[in-house]
Amino acid sequence: MLTLHVAERSPETAVLADGANIAAVGPYEELAAAHPSARVRNWPGILMPGLLNPYGPELLEATYHPDPREAAELGTEPIGGERAAAIFRADPSRLGASARRGVQRLLAHGTVAVAGELRARPVLDAVRRAGLAVGARPPQLPGPPSLSPTPLVLLPPLTTGGPARFAIFDVTDRADLVRRGAGTCVATVIGGRLVYRAR
Repeated sequence: MLTLHVAERSPETAVLADGANIAAVGPYEELAAAHPSARVRNWPGILMPGLLNPYGPELLEATYHPDPREAAELGTEPIGGERAAAIFRADPSRLGASARRGVQRLLAHGTVAVAGELRARPVLDAVRRAGLAVGARPPQLPGPPSLSPTPLVLLPPLTTGGPARFAIFDVTDRADLVRRGAGTCVATVIGGRLVYRAR
């Protein structure tokens, strides 16, 4: 099934997805006229190729992402450092569930690829199941590990025939995205599937 994604602030770069691949990229009006039967998804903000987070190991293997049921004890924010290491030492089985929750957090920040050498099998499984691409790390990491690192690392422009992998951010333009960060993500698509949608 063809799905046409268009964001109100970037109608010139609408994306027509055919399953897991991109059938066309171009102005919304042209694509809609050429494919009248396509399902249309309208989004606020801008449609972008998606982000690469260079801190895969730090965020998924060295950070504990609490279960909501643990909020009273551990809070809701990611836990790093020695405290996370102690949690994993006490119960190694928690790594897999934490990684799955961490992946969901990444998807909610428009991340479609991670970088860094992932070694733990439960983490690799979580990344693979989500469809996240794994790329090479930039030669210099910009700063501390973050779900919205500074500067943001954008993937190359979307092209016809490429993977249907992109994100939509509720911002006015790219400069606004850089200023406000990846927490402005409203939707993430990987393999043509909507894997995150803001409520």
